[in-house]
Amino acid sequence: MGGPRHRPTAAIRYAVRSALADRATDDLVLVALSGGADSMALAAALAAEAPDLGLRAGAVIVDHGLLTDSSELARTTAGRAAGLGLDPVEIVSVTVDPTGRGVEAAARDARYAALSGVAERLGASLVLLGHTRDDQAEQVLLGLARGSGARSLAGMPSVRGIFRRPLLGVTRGDTRSLCEAANLPWWDDPMNDDPAYLRVKARRALADLEGDLGPGIREALARTADQLREDADHLDALADAAYATLHPVEREEIAGGGPPSPAICSLSTGGLAELPRAVRTRVWRRLLIAAGAPAGQVSARHTDDCDRLLTDWHGQGPIHVPGDLRVSRSGGRIVLAPG
Repeated sequence: MGGPRHRPTAAIRYAVRSALADRATDDLVLVALSGGADSMALAAALAAEAPDLGLRAGAVIVDHGLLTDSSELARTTAGRAAGLGLDPVEIVSVTVDPTGRGVEAAARDARYAALSGVAERLGASLVLLGHTRDDQAEQVLLGLARGSGARSLAGMPSVRGIFRRPLLGVTRGDTRSLCEAANLPWWDDPMNDDPAYLRVKARRALADLEGDLGPGIREALARTADQLREDADHLDALADAAYATLHPVEREEIAGGGPPSPAICSLSTGGLAELPRAVRTRVWRRLLIAAGAPAGQVSARHTDDCDRLLTDWHGQGPIHVPGDLRVSRSGGRIVLAPG
């Protein structure tokens, strides 16, 4: 690895050390390793920092099976991880079913499920992900293109459950520089250049924007994400408190010929209508997910349509929500039930 005066190496190692500062001695930390420059740089930094912190460091390679030579690439990447001194190193093969969601979303879901499963089985306390500031900028741009709210524009969090993203403050150029300084090989996924994928389109759009408006667009979008995340966290906390009040007091479980089901509920319009809209739409999202709607498929359009049952009620029919859920109004009650 590059010496202590190599700026990208120092920045990446410092970022990883900071992410591991709260770990207990002998904890196992895993890196999600794709074999690209970002995750290889992260793996190298983890391998270098973990021993000084008294931690064990391993790697997980998820083989999505989307390339003809994916299994060979996975084995090569596993060998490089072992060469860094990471142990254990595991390859997990997953099946990506894009039906109804697309390849990107299906691959992401399969990957996170595999990483969570390996971490639980091995007793790992953390899984490190190699997303960089460039990835964060692309995420914010995609959120803008979709017309998403503050939570989506807040980008990827540095911490979520067992997952941590230490490299959100460094660039792809930094990770490649570390790999070059350390003579650490990597491979470039051809899917990262395929314009059929939204993230590739966002990457190219950012390059065009920087060409037209000058450098600094990526840094500005990443800063925007940091600022919006604080606002979104505050609004989410208010929504959590409001939802907790609605759930035990005004939410009524309905027995459908058997025991009460949390996927069927009724609540007063009054409790919701009193909330500020910025909080209320977040409460709607929590209600829909609790009733069975897949979290990744609940959009602002769904929560807005539900909210009109409160703000623009004129006898309209039920709102169709992903997960075969129906949301309707009857007088002063809102009912969420399976279709």
